[in-house]
Amino acid sequence: MTRTPLMAGNWKMNLDHLEAISLVQKLALTLKDLKHDYTTTEAAVIVPFTDIRSVQTLIDSEEFELAYGAQDVSVQDSGAYTGEISTSMLSKLGCSYVVVGHSERREYHGESNELVGQKAKKVLDAGMVPIMCCGEALEVRKEGQQVEFVLGQIDEMLSGLTAEEVATSVIAYEPIWAIGTGEVATPDDAQEVCGAIRRKVAELDDDATAEAVRIQYGGSGKSSNIKDIMAQPDVDGALVGGASLDADEFAKIVTFQA
Repeated sequence: MTRTPLMAGNWKMNLDHLEAISLVQKLALTLKDLKHDYTTTEAAVIVPFTDIRSVQTLIDSEEFELAYGAQDVSVQDSGAYTGEISTSMLSKLGCSYVVVGHSERREYHGESNELVGQKAKKVLDAGMVPIMCCGEALEVRKEGQQVEFVLGQIDEMLSGLTAEEVATSVIAYEPIWAIGTGEVATPDDAQEVCGAIRRKVAELDDDATAEAVRIQYGGSGKSSNIKDIMAQPDVDGALVGGASLDADEFAKIVTFQA
């Protein structure tokens, strides 16, 4: 099975709606100038909630092929949950993707693997695709326990999902020690864990599901290292942080095959 790579730019808490319009327009036009084929590599921007409507309007009006999505979602459908955003709100804005369980959400908001799985289920039920994040801290890596740790996360996150749901999802392996630090896992490091994740999915579900699910690498990815990382057989894209705030740099990442 051929998996279409997904390059998703996670803006985090950056850019107001006017800045978002400017960046998306520049990114789309840069990719057009580079004659990017979106059927070979998909590109998405994962933007703050306040930017989604503006990004939607621009992409729809200009008929850009970029996808877009949100950085988090609630497990609640509606009600007295001040500050929360539901899946229906996001789906009605045309979001294709929703990131769940990013390491920053886990660290600052205490999100558990179980909650991440619940959020992923809500996203799938709403017709969107969850990007489920997992990854180890530096101390786990130093102890050589990164594979066991991440597979424990996968086991809990996927426990409530069917094989069909897992197959249509995206899993992002983001070693926490490499996020925003400039440190990058080597291609072999990325392949070790991404390959282990795929084998774990086959064990939990079946080979067909494992072959279908897309597994991204996340953590200080940039144009200078993306080609080597993408050469690994079990890496199907990247969840890009800071580099996605630069349209030219992110376009180079998206068009890594060029």
